[in-house]
Amino acid sequence: MTETPTPDDDSTIHTDDYFQQEYHVSAAEAGEFLIAVGECLQAGDDVSLSGDDWDLEFAYRDAVELEVEHVGGSDPELEIELELSAADDDGSPPTLG
Repeated sequence: MTETPTPDDDSTIHTDDYFQQEYHVSAAEAGEFLIAVGECLQAGDDVSLSGDDWDLEFAYRDAVELEVEHVGGSDPELEIELELSAADDDGSPPTLG
């Protein structure tokens, strides 16, 4: 199970079928988290994430969407997004306990 970093504020959104947690962490902490998720993906294992009071199990399809976005100008940003689709086609959501 991959532990998420400790959030620095109460930024959790959780409803019946939607969950979001935002983290503001150091680059080193983000790197450790991404390495742990990457090792799950390389091994073909389900993604298992956990936070302070939640666990998320997610079986995904092998093909994933990886998006890299760069915005230049006076306030440049680099965004890297990984999107996993559920492995089963029956539309069942991942388990969030």
